[in-house]
Amino acid sequence: MGKIQSMSDTSVNSTTIDPAEIPRGNLAGFKKYFKYDIVSGFLVFLIALPLCLGIALACGYPAIAGIFTAIVGAILTTFISNSELTIKGPAAGLIVIAIGAIEAFGGDGAIGGFSAVDIAAYRMALAVGVVAAILQILFGWLRAGVLSEFFPLSAVHGMLAAIGVIIMIKQLPVALGVEGRGEPLEMVAEIPHYFSEMNPEIALIGGVGIAIMFLWPLVQKLHRLLKVVPSAMVVLLVTVPMGMSFDLLHPHAYSFHGHTYELGESYLVNMPDRPFGMFDYITTPDFSVFTGKYLLEALKWVFMFFVIGNLESLLSAKAIDIIDPWKRKTDMDRDIIAVGAGNLCAAFIGGLPMISEIVRSKANIDDGARTRFADLWHGVFLLLCVALIPMVLHRIPLAALAAMLIYTGFRLTHPKEFMHVYEIGREQLVIFVATLVGVLATDLLIGILIGIATKLVIHLINGVPVRSLFKPFLDVEITGENTVTVRARYSAIFSNWIQLRRQLVQLGILDRRNVILDLSHTHLVDHSVLEKLRDLVRDFEDAGVRLEVQGLEGHKQLSKHALAARKRALTRLRRVTVIAGEGLARQLSSKFLELGASGFTVFPCSGTGGDTSAEGGGVQEPLVRLETIVPNNVAEPILDYLRVEISPQQRMTVCLETVEVLRQGYG
Repeated sequence: MGKIQSMSDTSVNSTTIDPAEIPRGNLAGFKKYFKYDIVSGFLVFLIALPLCLGIALACGYPAIAGIFTAIVGAILTTFISNSELTIKGPAAGLIVIAIGAIEAFGGDGAIGGFSAVDIAAYRMALAVGVVAAILQILFGWLRAGVLSEFFPLSAVHGMLAAIGVIIMIKQLPVALGVEGRGEPLEMVAEIPHYFSEMNPEIALIGGVGIAIMFLWPLVQKLHRLLKVVPSAMVVLLVTVPMGMSFDLLHPHAYSFHGHTYELGESYLVNMPDRPFGMFDYITTPDFSVFTGKYLLEALKWVFMFFVIGNLESLLSAKAIDIIDPWKRKTDMDRDIIAVGAGNLCAAFIGGLPMISEIVRSKANIDDGARTRFADLWHGVFLLLCVALIPMVLHRIPLAALAAMLIYTGFRLTHPKEFMHVYEIGREQLVIFVATLVGVLATDLLIGILIGIATKLVIHLINGVPVRSLFKPFLDVEITGENTVTVRARYSAIFSNWIQLRRQLVQLGILDRRNVILDLSHTHLVDHSVLEKLRDLVRDFEDAGVRLEVQGLEGHKQLSKHALAARKRALTRLRRVTVIAGEGLARQLSSKFLELGASGFTVFPCSGTGGDTSAEGGGVQEPLVRLETIVPNNVAEPILDYLRVEISPQQRMTVCLETVEVLRQGYG
């Protein structure tokens, strides 16, 4: 009957879990699962250390800013959020926003070293981070986390793919040891120049780093012990000695193929030169950005940090909830408050914005973490590392970090992403590509708006009424002692999903009733709604009630994918009805078939009217009612035939109507 359960993997709830055996992030859990959490925390630390440094530099912040963020996120959010397995910290998805803010305020980040202008831009960006963090806290406090569900999934994935492309473009010059700046498409045109001007020894470090990042996952398959060693750590183990052999700590020049190249500390990560020197790098925000010429720019980037940060964080937390072995559920509003509090503290000391990061969180699960204290331990290890051995971190080549980020960018825009979106539906690929190209050609905000606009246009083309674009039309009926049926009309699409979801949650989870959602009267149900309904089915099950989605058997999937958009399978056809003397039945039916009708129906009837009524005093005569439903190109010849061949000789009544039919097969 087109139930949503048939389109989703419900195996995640197929195993009964004893509540007493579910690990909890409390004092008892801290003691009981200590050995699991500290081991996982250490392994995640090995992944996080180089990525935090690389992401910070790619954002135009000092390298240590990424460490500040991870430490604050690990220690503070552990005690605020109830998310047991997510790792909080800087993420590649925010690079484009952070460097965009830096450049908008006149800086260029680490390119050519941090000048006074770069530091000023950095402090302004910190002020933007503070205001965005306050909005995040208010957002969670007002329980407005559901607003993030407005964005269509294909547009979100297109945005992330565009971010991946931008990361690769921006980090390629760093990996080659040359300067590169400008808009993404401008930098693409400069790629041949980057290779022709590359610094050979730096490019060798970058090239080796890229090769390791791509090949190490294949090497890990050779032995299970190799899986413990993350590829980013292997890059450091190989490239740091390479940097030492090239003597990057000391300025000097070398010749290669008749060209002279400069080397020095500018190709290494800038870190404190003594233990506990990290405190010298604490930087405070400059709130003058909200009073001067940069006010409008500042407000724009506040909005970007706030919206994209919330969206990425919530998507990551939801993804981790799904793969949590104990099926624990994160309070999304509480998690947003935690992330906002972390961002607020991090911005006040010079840190990057943070989110619930998906890659490190997945590694946390794979490494055997039980509770949120694994996140805490990963932060403690980062704190000890940057506090006690910053001189060692200073030996990390920038090209090695760029190699890691190029790999990260590639994963965001992997060809499999395009194929996956195409499998869901060709219209989803159009939205995905429109968003990607829009972000590359303009900026993140305009790009995501282009993706949303593209999806709305596609919905209108598919027949969604304008009045239901942003408002669901719902009929609610009590159909059992503990069951309520919600019938949706016109459409169930991403832009009216929030109100639809609110109604379902209120009637089901909050009022403790089973809900039947009837979609048979909708013209279109889009992919975003189907995927979110799948997640909502799980939420209902976790709450001890049931959500059953019906009425999709009359809809046609736009692709073979289980969660493809579904359009009501109604076809606009013409119904030709002829009422004539019964002697014409055989002649008309034969001619209708000859002219292209696939079938017809005949009803014996009787009646009087017109001349017959006047002459016969109302005596009824035997008649037939013949109907056929045909396409317009068949209806027109039938009408011509009736008008030219039959009408001059026989009395009859002809009616032509436009109808929508579920299936064809009978006239």
